[in-house]
Amino acid sequence: MDCPSEENLIRMKLDGLAAIQHLEFDIPHRRLSVYHEGQLDDIETAIYQLNLNSQRLKTEKTASYISTEHATQRKLLWSVLFINFGFFIVEITTGFIYGSMGLVADSLDMLADSFVYGLSLFAVGGTVLRKKRIATASGYLQVFLALLGFLEVIRRFVSVEKLPDVNIMMIVSGLALMGNATCLYLLQKSKSHEAHMRASMIFTSNDVIVNIGVIVAALCVYMLESNKPDLIIGAMVFVLVMHGAFRILKLGR
Repeated sequence: MDCPSEENLIRMKLDGLAAIQHLEFDIPHRRLSVYHEGQLDDIETAIYQLNLNSQRLKTEKTASYISTEHATQRKLLWSVLFINFGFFIVEITTGFIYGSMGLVADSLDMLADSFVYGLSLFAVGGTVLRKKRIATASGYLQVFLALLGFLEVIRRFVSVEKLPDVNIMMIVSGLALMGNATCLYLLQKSKSHEAHMRASMIFTSNDVIVNIGVIVAALCVYMLESNKPDLIIGAMVFVLVMHGAFRILKLGR
């Protein structure tokens, strides 16, 4: 193993083995550490089939590395879960009270994120296969919420709706932007490449873009004196949510 392409080759070969919890690559020293629960013969056979001149150096029982990493992941996921669920409550309440589809759309996105982080907490410490299944479930959840959102946007387009409160849209979206930027910083700081953590980063990256979009929509509502920019940004949010869902479903394959 002497290049990233070989690392990817090994990852693809081992991804289907349910016993594997974590793969740690040391490319400069041509070493791979496999943290697993059983299936040692299957793991070795899969690696040998790649014809990379592999040989087992040692096998030992260990828990310290994994438990430390998992404790860090759990603490991080609980933090971003509370931030997202808190903003879901704030945005959906203000969105309905002040008539902003953009805030309602963003709140549903925040709720989906909260579910994702909750599901990811169940994945911490599990096998690679289990983490991929969690990522897949998260993706389908996003698809479902995006479809509900599109239906609501269509309903508001064909009915008469009052103008949303521009000031509330900007204030709440600005606060949500700061919250999501904090979540994204914490997730990127973890430098995790596991499927459930990468899915969480995708969700949060989308949220930062959404928050900026809602602020822009608020300015357009103010200048045009029309609720259409708010509905348009709502629809765009759900397109972005759907796109993120497909990216996450790809991670779960």
